[in-house]
Amino acid sequence: MSTDTWTPEHYPVESVEGKTRFHDLDLPHALLRAIQDLGFEYCSPIQAESLPLCLQGKDMVGKAQTGTGKTAAFLINLIDTFLRQPKPGRKPGAPRALVLAPTRELVMQIARDAEGLCKYSTLRIQQIVGGIDYQKQREELREGPCDIMVATPGRLIDFLRQNEISLRDVEVLVLDEADRMLDMGFIPDVRRIVRACPHKDQRQTILYSATFSQAILDLVERWTVNPETVIIEPESVATETVEQIVYITTADEKYQLLRNLIVKNELHKVMVFANRRTVVNKLAARLKKDGIEAAELSGDVPQKKRITTLDNFKAGKVRVLVATDVAGRGIHIDGVGHVVNFTLPEEPEDYVHRIGRTGRAGSEGTSISFADEEDGHLIPALEAYIKRSLPSQRPSEDLLGE
Repeated sequence: MSTDTWTPEHYPVESVEGKTRFHDLDLPHALLRAIQDLGFEYCSPIQAESLPLCLQGKDMVGKAQTGTGKTAAFLINLIDTFLRQPKPGRKPGAPRALVLAPTRELVMQIARDAEGLCKYSTLRIQQIVGGIDYQKQREELREGPCDIMVATPGRLIDFLRQNEISLRDVEVLVLDEADRMLDMGFIPDVRRIVRACPHKDQRQTILYSATFSQAILDLVERWTVNPETVIIEPESVATETVEQIVYITTADEKYQLLRNLIVKNELHKVMVFANRRTVVNKLAARLKKDGIEAAELSGDVPQKKRITTLDNFKAGKVRVLVATDVAGRGIHIDGVGHVVNFTLPEEPEDYVHRIGRTGRAGSEGTSISFADEEDGHLIPALEAYIKRSLPSQRPSEDLLGE
């Protein structure tokens, strides 16, 4: 069936009280048909709240976790706008929409989602990321006009310097996982990129963040105009398929406890979280010295090495992945059996992000947290946030021995 003959009647979705159908948003047929192919019927909460606002052209700030449907929310807005208002005759390298995201993995995921939603249109998606041949990306840029550009800040800056990309025609700017870009030190680059776009009065700006720190609120004030705010709290803040244990220990005992847990229980595909990059670096080095295949993931690790590290962890060549919250948040790897909180996170939301790396897709997982004299006071706040008590115990002598 051609798109010309397809109508929403070919895609019946029952009206349900309290739910928003994609039919109800008056989307172009080419977009609605792609949504049908993807199996979407009803909007997720973030989509139901944000899409009507964005489709009116308003700036929006959204607080939402990964997996809530926020990517489809901002992409549907872009595609709807561009299908209704085509602009032929544009030059290569001058996108109508720019989506900035902190990691190559996230950029590639967003681009894949965009390709799916643009299935029945001629809109062109371009991804600009490090870790891929620069010349190849330059050639793709020059092939023709780009409607939606999805990019990491570093590589985009490179192309801007070479005058291969112009952002003067950007109509919609999307900043995804802004808090993560802040934590990874990308904000100076992002500022340069935003300055290369039209003034905030001349564009629509959409910003998503899992947390609203004062630094994020400052960026919102600087980059948006009277934004609407949409806050979607996760329906379940701690997955029920994850067993959660807290070991009461001391700072001196922690490493030995970690090593024994891994070796004596023959654990594989373990993610270990620490709050600081220096701790992550030292832990990974010490585990390797003790003969345990370990690798680190933090903001200090170059993009190319990040990709190799993740691939090796997925393939089982790396037994233990030691990470900061920033590096670990967007990782979706099947088969992670154990998450260890070497240091407890200061924000309860980060605890939920951490334990969410295991127990995925209904499989069971285990979260083990170490609480010492420095961070034990954080446990009551964690328990209040996840609405359950965390069983605490002293580790056995066997786990503390040499």
